Amino acid sequence: MSTPVDDPLARERSHLAASRSALRAMREDVEALDIRDVTANWVNAAALAHQIDERIKALADLSDTPLFFGRLDYLHAPGSERAEGAEGERFYIGRRHVHDHDGDPMVIDWRAPVSQPFYRASKKDPMDVALRRRFGYTGGELTAYEDEHLSDPTEAARTSKLLQQEIERPRVGPMRDIVATIQPEQDEIVRSGLSGTVCVQGGPGTGKTAVGLHRVAYLLYAHRERLARTGTLVIGPNRSFLHYIEQVLPALGELAVQQATVEDLVAHVEIRGTDDAAAAVVKGDARMAEVLRRALYSHVTPPTEPVVVVRGSRRWRVPAYELEDIVRELLDRDIRYGAAREALPQRIAHAVLVQMERSGEAPDDRVQDAVARNSAVKAAVKAIWPPVDPAKLVLRLLSDPEFLAAHAEGVLEADEQKAILWAKPARSVRSARWSTADAVLIDEATDLVQRTHSLGHVVLDEAQDLSPMQYRAVGRRCTTGSATVLGDLAQGTTPWATRSWEEALTHLGKRDAVIEELTAGFRVPTDVISYASRLLPHIAPGLTPVVSIRENPGHFEVRPVSGTADVVTACRESLRHEGSTGLIAADARVPALAEALKDAGIPYLGPGEETTRETRLTLVPASLAKGLEYDYVVLDEPRAVVDGEPDERTGLRRLYVALTRAVSGLTVTHAAALPEQLG
Repeated sequence: MSTPVDDPLARERSHLAASRSALRAMREDVEALDIRDVTANWVNAAALAHQIDERIKALADLSDTPLFFGRLDYLHAPGSERAEGAEGERFYIGRRHVHDHDGDPMVIDWRAPVSQPFYRASKKDPMDVALRRRFGYTGGELTAYEDEHLSDPTEAARTSKLLQQEIERPRVGPMRDIVATIQPEQDEIVRSGLSGTVCVQGGPGTGKTAVGLHRVAYLLYAHRERLARTGTLVIGPNRSFLHYIEQVLPALGELAVQQATVEDLVAHVEIRGTDDAAAAVVKGDARMAEVLRRALYSHVTPPTEPVVVVRGSRRWRVPAYELEDIVRELLDRDIRYGAAREALPQRIAHAVLVQMERSGEAPDDRVQDAVARNSAVKAAVKAIWPPVDPAKLVLRLLSDPEFLAAHAEGVLEADEQKAILWAKPARSVRSARWSTADAVLIDEATDLVQRTHSLGHVVLDEAQDLSPMQYRAVGRRCTTGSATVLGDLAQGTTPWATRSWEEALTHLGKRDAVIEELTAGFRVPTDVISYASRLLPHIAPGLTPVVSIRENPGHFEVRPVSGTADVVTACRESLRHEGSTGLIAADARVPALAEALKDAGIPYLGPGEETTRETRLTLVPASLAKGLEYDYVVLDEPRAVVDGEPDERTGLRRLYVALTRAVSGLTVTHAAALPEQLG
């Protein structure tokens, strides 16, 4: 059936069908590859088979995900001299590259340079684009389009209705990519280079998490071979958050990015204990790094006896003063404790070889290695530079007041030392009830002994809640690479929450990072963000409030209630709308609300569980709400959220987080008086 010449929508649908067919052919070509005669051994065959399998997965055509979302019609061919009469080119912009059987592009990857004007071009700077077309979809079906004639001075600039609809589209399930709606200020961050670290301060709804994930996708496109060797990692605050974002990169064709929490990174011991706030603050302080360094190197004992090496009938003596010079030189080089310990027997052996050469012998490297393995040398190394287990070192610091005092002198005050000492010392590493902060200390000590492997790029989300020692733990994973740091100082809810990004970046080891601020709110409605922003003078007085650019004001209501039955009623009302609903409450109130929902026959999920068409309500403890979004939110009892934290400022920050999780509507229910800071 031929496509009507005068029906643009039909032509675009035809191009979509042809593009899907081309993508299917690309996938079939990969599936048909025969590698039996091109691999030298089974190891190579397995590696190649894995690469092919990953390529097949990356070429998947998701039926409900648009293959392309925009089109650019250039005035001239990109890269041409723009000669008068030169014919421009047309490019369809999508999530991945698709070509036909001749290799000609049918869809251009959104990360390609030729796609950049789709996000950056404007009436003031059309970037040689004559027409920008956006497409609207229902499910996977192309149902609408919208044109902007950027080079036409007679056409007024206007807000894209399709863009607004895509931003406000109800969500069910995990986080979606924003590749069709990236804004110019976001695109600048996404396309920033691999060599530099970027810190993004962004209030609720500004898209900072999406920007960080899309930056990873862009870097993998622009520097694929390098990052394939060095690796990439996304670090989130908890498992629920990671589950929420885990589909974004695969939807963009990127399958090799690892995800973890900070706790995963430092999992040297089993976490079975918790710290009170005072102990956690001290353990998370960067000064603990110096205490650990002193404690570790206190094991190095200056030599007082010579080393005598017997080889055959000859005895070779390295005097104590020469051993002391060797030890001092290794200490002055400031190399890892373990590396220095491995170098020490070779240095002693070299001193013996010098004596051999002076006596007329001609020893080679094999002789030096043999001397280094000599029992006398081994005994000397063990006495001078003994092996140290990082967990046992931390165990002793937290259990032995005298050992801690000796190495914390001038670093920690007496009351700080007392705060971190265990009331009941553990007998062994295995029996100790380690806390999360303890595991970070062990990670620091482990790095002092042996260098931590560095990745090519690390994304750190919700960074405002990290302690200085946690920043150091993350920084060790990207010492030779770069990072994208994402967060909002107003949402810091830990006792050690970040006070300034400059300070945090110093602890991360990225002092020269560029700090960007996103203040345009795309996700949170105007009335909701305005109400939540009443808290900013009390929780982050120097921060710029987010300004919502949403045309749809959304639903907002503060509703007095008499009990949990009224809260359930508010949930029922929210569920009448399309999309997801989150019931957010103080952690202590969650069991009662769960029982009320159960009695009312309303099914619900926990954070991290994927919503479905049948079950669209999630019951969220306030402590786990950070980073999550729902179309509609019912916020139960704001005063209880504030009172659930150890101090009022932290409680108000927790409340700010809870208030800003809604994309389309927020209902605040309360029986107790609202916090006075809300006016």
